[in-house]
Amino acid sequence: MARQPAALIPLGYGKFVRADRVFALVPLEGAERGDGRRTLVYVEGIEEPIIASRSEGAIAGDVSAALGRGGRSREGVALPGQEALF
Repeated sequence: MARQPAALIPLGYGKFVRADRVFALVPLEGAERGDGRRTLVYVEGIEEPIIASRSEGAIAGDVSAALGRGGRSREGVALPGQEALF
Protein backbone atom coordinates (compact mmCIF):
# COMPACT_ATOMS: atom_id res chain seq x y z
CA MET A 1 0.00 0.00 0.00
CA ALA A 2 1.42 3.37 -1.04
CA ARG A 3 1.96 5.95 1.66
CA GLN A 4 -0.02 9.16 1.25
CA PRO A 5 1.89 12.45 1.31
CA ALA A 6 1.18 14.71 4.27
CA ALA A 7 -1.67 17.18 3.98
CA LEU A 8 -1.11 20.73 2.82
CA ILE A 9 -1.62 23.37 5.46
CA PRO A 10 -2.51 27.02 4.73
CA LEU A 11 -0.14 29.83 5.65
CA GLY A 12 -2.48 32.53 4.40
CA TYR A 13 -2.77 34.57 1.20
CA GLY A 14 -2.83 31.43 -0.95
CA LYS A 15 0.41 29.94 0.42
CA PHE A 16 0.41 26.24 1.37
CA VAL A 17 3.13 23.83 2.54
CA ARG A 18 3.25 20.14 3.33
CA ALA A 19 2.79 19.57 7.05
CA ASP A 20 5.67 17.08 7.28
CA ARG A 21 8.14 19.62 5.83
CA VAL A 22 7.61 22.36 8.44
CA PHE A 23 10.42 22.31 11.00
CA ALA A 24 10.24 25.72 12.73
CA LEU A 25 7.76 28.52 13.39
CA VAL A 26 8.99 31.92 14.56
CA PRO A 27 6.42 34.54 15.59
CA LEU A 28 7.14 38.07 14.40
CA GLU A 29 6.98 40.82 17.00
CA GLY A 30 7.14 44.59 17.14
CA ALA A 31 7.92 46.47 13.96
CA GLU A 32 8.45 43.23 11.99
CA ARG A 33 4.79 42.31 12.46
CA GLY A 34 1.99 43.89 10.45
CA ASP A 35 0.55 44.07 6.94
CA GLY A 36 -0.19 40.34 6.89
CA ARG A 37 3.14 39.36 8.50
CA ARG A 38 2.62 37.13 11.54
CA THR A 39 5.01 34.16 11.44
CA LEU A 40 8.19 32.97 9.74
CA VAL A 41 7.75 29.36 8.63
CA TYR A 42 10.88 27.32 7.99
CA VAL A 43 10.28 24.53 5.49
CA GLU A 44 12.63 21.68 4.60
CA GLY A 45 14.07 22.19 1.13
CA ILE A 46 13.44 25.96 1.02
CA GLU A 47 16.43 28.17 1.85
CA GLU A 48 14.57 31.26 3.15
CA PRO A 49 11.64 31.20 5.59
CA ILE A 50 8.15 31.82 4.24
CA ILE A 51 6.26 34.77 5.72
CA ALA A 52 2.83 33.60 6.85
CA SER A 53 -0.19 35.77 7.63
CA ARG A 54 -1.45 33.27 10.23
CA SER A 55 -0.29 32.97 13.83
CA GLU A 56 2.22 30.34 14.89
CA GLY A 57 -0.42 28.74 17.12
CA ALA A 58 -2.86 28.30 14.26
CA ILE A 59 -0.18 26.87 11.98
CA ALA A 60 1.15 24.56 14.71
CA GLY A 61 -2.37 23.26 15.34
CA ASP A 62 -2.85 22.52 11.64
CA VAL A 63 0.52 20.75 11.43
CA SER A 64 -0.32 18.67 14.49
CA ALA A 65 -3.73 17.71 13.13
CA ALA A 66 -2.35 16.89 9.67
CA LEU A 67 0.28 14.60 11.17
CA GLY A 68 -2.28 12.87 13.38
CA ARG A 69 -0.91 14.17 16.65
CA GLY A 70 -3.95 15.45 18.43
CA GLY A 71 -5.09 18.46 16.49
CA ARG A 72 -5.66 21.99 17.62
CA SER A 73 -5.01 22.97 21.20
CA ARG A 74 -6.26 25.89 23.23
CA GLU A 75 -4.19 27.48 25.97
CA GLY A 76 -4.29 25.40 29.10
CA VAL A 77 -5.07 22.16 27.23
CA ALA A 78 -2.08 19.86 26.88
CA LEU A 79 -1.52 17.76 23.79
CA PRO A 80 -0.66 14.09 24.36
CA GLY A 81 3.10 13.60 24.61
CA GLN A 82 3.84 17.30 25.11
CA GLU A 83 5.36 18.81 28.24
CA ALA A 84 4.09 22.15 29.51
CA LEU A 85 6.55 24.96 28.79
CA PHE A 86 5.35 27.20 31.63
